[in-house]
Amino acid sequence: MAGDPRVIETIVQEVLRRIGPLASQSSCGDCTACGQCALKRPDAVRSLVDLGASRIGCRPGLAPAQVTPSLASLIDHTLLKPDATRAEIEKLCAEARQFSFASVCVNPSWVPACRPLLEGSPVKVCTVIGFPLGATTTQVKAFETRRAILDGATEVDMVIHVGRLKSGDNEYVERDIREVVEQSGPRVLTKVILETALLTDEEKIRACLLSKAAGADFVKTSTGFSSGGATAADVRLMRQAVGGKLGVKASGGIRDRKAAQEMVEAGATRIGASASVKIVSESATPAAKPVTEGRAAGATPSPSGKSQY
Repeated sequence: MAGDPRVIETIVQEVLRRIGPLASQSSCGDCTACGQCALKRPDAVRSLVDLGASRIGCRPGLAPAQVTPSLASLIDHTLLKPDATRAEIEKLCAEARQFSFASVCVNPSWVPACRPLLEGSPVKVCTVIGFPLGATTTQVKAFETRRAILDGATEVDMVIHVGRLKSGDNEYVERDIREVVEQSGPRVLTKVILETALLTDEEKIRACLLSKAAGADFVKTSTGFSSGGATAADVRLMRQAVGGKLGVKASGGIRDRKAAQEMVEAGATRIGASASVKIVSESATPAAKPVTEGRAAGATPSPSGKSQY
């Protein structure tokens, strides 16, 4: 694909044509029994899992007591602020085990600490590559990926080289993504962070197509450290661009149930947030209260700072 810019341009224009009518549509209000809501249509969603779906957009706001573990375990639990402490990392992992989130997403240096804390649980260890700017060389991203996997990471979220994308260097961008995908291998999920706040719609679509061509598993909206985070319009555009074979992860600025639901309705199959415990605890029973004791006793609540996670 990267060898023929005309092919990419043709696909980009076709996606833009198709997404046009959808861009003006707002997210659904009342439930229309579309089959995407884990709360009102749990049987329908469970059937998708039974058919082989590995990632479902679980409606944030559900308490563990309201859904089966297989549905509750599709939410990422994120802590990427630079001043995160060991106590906060321990609390993050304890919360992830309690709520059976899909993964904890941490900076690479914390991966070795998370691995034993999550051993024996279904929770994955996710880390970030080339984060948050994406402007490191491909070789550095490849090494970072290999090191993270050796340390115990089973999912990696890499940042594309935004400047190269905006310069029209499709071949470089695809090769950059492909190298991380190849280092990850078939057992490690690769998600590609586009940093949508910095891109035009044409660039977002092109980044999605290059990610798909490079063999990535997901495309992801944002790092949470740039000028903006996830929007429903961007998620909708990305879903239209990649179709149904890739996951779409919405991240950055998702702090409440309403915002998360808008992303799911727009086509997100993963939500990245530091406020995930708050979101799932909104209707929680007493048995599902957030972790406040044990190894992480005294740790501070959900992270604050410049990150939009």
